[in-house]
Amino acid sequence: MSGLIEGLPDAVALRCLARVPFYLHPKLELVSRSWRNTIRSNELFKAREEVKATEEFICVCAYDPDNLWQLYDPVHDLWITLPDLPSNIRHLAHFGVVSATGKLYVLGGGSDAVDPLTGDQDGCFASDEVWSYDPITRRWSLCTAMTVPRAMFACCELDGKIIVAGGFTNSHKSISKAEIYDPEKDEWAPIPDLHHTHNSACTGVVIGGKVHILHKGLSTVQVLENVKQGWTVHDYGWLQGPMAVVKGKLYIMSHGQIYKQERDSNKLIVSASEFRRKIGFAMIGLGDDIYIIGGVIGPDRINWDIKATSDVDVLTLGSERPVWRQVAPITRCRGTVLGCTQLKL
Repeated sequence: MSGLIEGLPDAVALRCLARVPFYLHPKLELVSRSWRNTIRSNELFKAREEVKATEEFICVCAYDPDNLWQLYDPVHDLWITLPDLPSNIRHLAHFGVVSATGKLYVLGGGSDAVDPLTGDQDGCFASDEVWSYDPITRRWSLCTAMTVPRAMFACCELDGKIIVAGGFTNSHKSISKAEIYDPEKDEWAPIPDLHHTHNSACTGVVIGGKVHILHKGLSTVQVLENVKQGWTVHDYGWLQGPMAVVKGKLYIMSHGQIYKQERDSNKLIVSASEFRRKIGFAMIGLGDDIYIIGGVIGPDRINWDIKATSDVDVLTLGSERPVWRQVAPITRCRGTVLGCTQLKL
């Protein structure tokens, strides 16, 4: 990394390059070999943090095409396509996805293809695979596997670590096991089991620095206040539906309305009736906004067609009156969103 910018020490030049937006990195690489090596170095990621030039993206994977991820850049309103996830499992679905330490992690999951071990075609086998994608080096890497294969499970990032809990393992068996992953050490460690399982998918959200696990069809919430002490069970009676966390507050879409969910009550925020016919979309918070991404428009009485969409609708919550707008549609991914998370880089 010598002589990056003539007349400047390399340490200063690195901090200059760190301020360039991520979407321009491919163009910077064309300048010289030393620039290319710098742009793809871990030093650049650290420098971006030091000069406070980190950016936030939304990562999305949908049903079509197979195992493809895209990043949405909200500042420049554009989509960036990542290299294909190199898993041998085709049409990977029901996985966990989260970001930690500037990398995207895709964990476990099953497939709607044939189980390579048993030949079953019901698409419900589970995997223990863990993949990470480094946006700086632009490479997928296979990490240490989870201790149990799982699909349809809760997956959260907490203080730079990844927590997984519940879900289904092979043979359609629901499990209560939970574990924690340290990205720096590439190691898994057990944490206390959930108090109960349920014969449905579970999801996890982090609110107030605590992991909350919710099972579809159950009113109880299992909360991890401390990794050593384990889970506590609360019957909050929260609404059911797609969820997003914005500025530490939980928002839920239920019956064509978006509510702000407090611990013991909820408040109607805005109508979302145009999404009543849409299924399989992602709902995620970023900044002051809720993003509704992709999905499928189902049939109605007049039109029996099913239409895969790439639309992105955004609800801004910062003002007194929430406002809807549309941003750039997804350029490659279509249909049911299989995974969606934030990535800070």
